[in-house]
Amino acid sequence: MAFFWLSAFYLVYCARPEDWMTGMGFIPLAKITSIGAVLAFLFGSARARRKFRELPVEAHLLLAMIGILFLSSMLSPVWKGGAISRTMDFAKVWVIWILTFLLVTDLAKFRRIVFIQAASVPLISVLSMVKGRHTVRLEGVLGGIYSNSNDLAFAIALSFPLCLMFFLNAGSRFRKILWAAAMVAMGAALMMTASRGGLITFLCTAVICLWHFGVKGKRFYLIAATAVAGIVLLAVAGGPMMDRLSTLWGGNKGRHPLEEMRAEASLEQRQFVIDKAIEGIEHYPILGIGTRNFEIYSTVWLEVHMTYLQIAVEGGIPCLILFLVFFARGFLNIRSLRKRKNLTPELKLFVGALHSVLVGFIVGALFSPEAYQFFPFFAVAYTSALLAYVQGKDRAAVASSIPRLEKPVGQLSPTFVKQARVLVNP
Repeated sequence: MAFFWLSAFYLVYCARPEDWMTGMGFIPLAKITSIGAVLAFLFGSARARRKFRELPVEAHLLLAMIGILFLSSMLSPVWKGGAISRTMDFAKVWVIWILTFLLVTDLAKFRRIVFIQAASVPLISVLSMVKGRHTVRLEGVLGGIYSNSNDLAFAIALSFPLCLMFFLNAGSRFRKILWAAAMVAMGAALMMTASRGGLITFLCTAVICLWHFGVKGKRFYLIAATAVAGIVLLAVAGGPMMDRLSTLWGGNKGRHPLEEMRAEASLEQRQFVIDKAIEGIEHYPILGIGTRNFEIYSTVWLEVHMTYLQIAVEGGIPCLILFLVFFARGFLNIRSLRKRKNLTPELKLFVGALHSVLVGFIVGALFSPEAYQFFPFFAVAYTSALLAYVQGKDRAAVASSIPRLEKPVGQLSPTFVKQARVLVNP
């Protein structure tokens, strides 16, 4: 039951049915599913395979980071009430994080949770393109984490490796076609967002994916297919994206001069808010100004388009350190998994995809304000749960290899018992 509610939360967060299903917007689905998961786990925790004492270090790092954000918000020099409310909203990620680690104890559950995210983002991409076909950059077509075009592009980039993994692991040709179509839809939606940070993040994840799946996995056709798909998408839907990118090297009068002017103005605004964020860190280095308070502090109602500056100015330098160490733990989990020689082909696909997601986030965070988006935190939870699953399998294999005693201990000879004690306690 707890896993059912956890799956429901992932579906609500990733697919946002309240944005495209009539009548669902009046129901607080995220709160209902998260509360249901917590209650179901608490009532059934005695039968759970994993216990709270088994939580990894990264779970405590995330909790400490949230604690600092609460303290920062309560002492905020900008807006205490709003910062506390937003911190409480972000704190849900820790609840879902520990439930993911504690409940995802086998490969079937792991596959299902990852599938929900991987399948939801292509669906959102199609819905965004259909509903926002006349909307510039798909801005505000859907609500929540997809309301901003940069956030939508970021979600697409971080979910692409998972879709490619399911494509490679699909057992039938029909499923492969569906996953291929899903990835094309994601690429088209990414182009329509014209998000430069999203494109950079996508390129990073794609390169690491092709290294794991194409080069190391000896599937060289993936490299050619990705190159062809990228060229076609740029030719068909990449005009606004190319015009925005052209401003990075001076700009030119292309097919969308208005979009170029907006991009140039965006660059100037970003430089201003970066300087403002550095100023805020200098004035409030310990606790920052409070969660999501930088828009007010900036005086121009804009976010700083760099995750590391965002978390530093709003939560303080200690919060930034915890943030970096938390994601470093995700890379350590991947490193531990990659060192193992007995991973199945499916597990190798999972490891390669998660490594691609983390690398993409670390690079993409330089160009986007994504400190409070759940997808990167989900990725670290996936690495922790997968490593715990593999380690559990190792322990089970070792336990099964130890021969069982056929006689009760009381019937063993004194000589055997003495020798056994010497071996156990040298």
